[in-house]
Amino acid sequence: MSTVLLRTADELHARARTGRRVVVMTMGALHEGHATLIRTAREIAGPDGEVVVTVFVNPLQFGQGEDLDRYPRTLDADVKLADESGADVVFAPSVDEVYPGGEPQVRISAGPMGERLEGASRPGHFDGMLTVVAKLLHLTRPDVALYGQKDAQQLALIRRMVRDLNFGVEIVGVPTVREDDGLALSSRNRYLSPAERRTALVLSRALFAGRDRHAAQEALRARALEVPATRARAEALSAIGESRAAADAHAVAKALPGAPSAVRAAARLVLDDAARLDPPLALDYLALVDPSDFSEIEDDFTGEAVLAVAARVGTTRLIDNIPLTFGAAS
Repeated sequence: MSTVLLRTADELHARARTGRRVVVMTMGALHEGHATLIRTAREIAGPDGEVVVTVFVNPLQFGQGEDLDRYPRTLDADVKLADESGADVVFAPSVDEVYPGGEPQVRISAGPMGERLEGASRPGHFDGMLTVVAKLLHLTRPDVALYGQKDAQQLALIRRMVRDLNFGVEIVGVPTVREDDGLALSSRNRYLSPAERRTALVLSRALFAGRDRHAAQEALRARALEVPATRARAEALSAIGESRAAADAHAVAKALPGAPSAVRAAARLVLDDAARLDPPLALDYLALVDPSDFSEIEDDFTGEAVLAVAARVGTTRLIDNIPLTFGAAS
């Protein structure tokens, strides 16, 4: 059975429901990243459930001078991709359907987390995003809703809203999908010229540099903890190419896990070099944050973290991130 295109909530509510309804929210211009979300939704819904893909370009989350009018609208292609990926319904409401009284006077506030990073760069963006997500959750009435990890701050805020305001829906995050060269898939990638796309690859390279530094430090520390605080420890450390650490093996064993400041430095080195490319990369922010509130982590932090970056290449603004885990101190 092919995917059905619906335009109103009444049409959607009239559908018979047997299993779980799983929703994937998008602003259209679907690509392989969205297809991964839809396929994951199909697995969660199972053969008896229903997968609904929303396509709505939300005017509330575009600030002055941002690309609302320029944002790609490709509904026919979106329906085709949704169908091929296993969706039952594409729900593509009009602005009047979502906001029947015009722009809403009552909105969701993203709170302090919504003022950091993306929120600082795009004031009001997350209030608009949460308001439309809340409305679409009410309009689609899902059991489960899926969002991509590429928009990590958005995902964190949706989880917080659902928890704080007692929405009866399960939120599932799906890992970022990347091109073979590492560029995170995004609807905005189509704006990039070939030269700009080469520069844009720096975002993922910087994140991977931070990840590699983190992995090396965690491996060093784990190796240090395997041997006593003796000459044997120093020799073990020296054998993995850490001569400076080998000079004080016992200190390394007690060192802070993963050293967030070193992870930031490794990523920033790559980004600083990119400012001299043609075209250059204009960095907005690089941050290593606690995903519970998107505040910067300290060097004694343990647990899950997000290394996030945002930058402009030409007139296109891109974001990316990777998750990292900082091991418990011993």
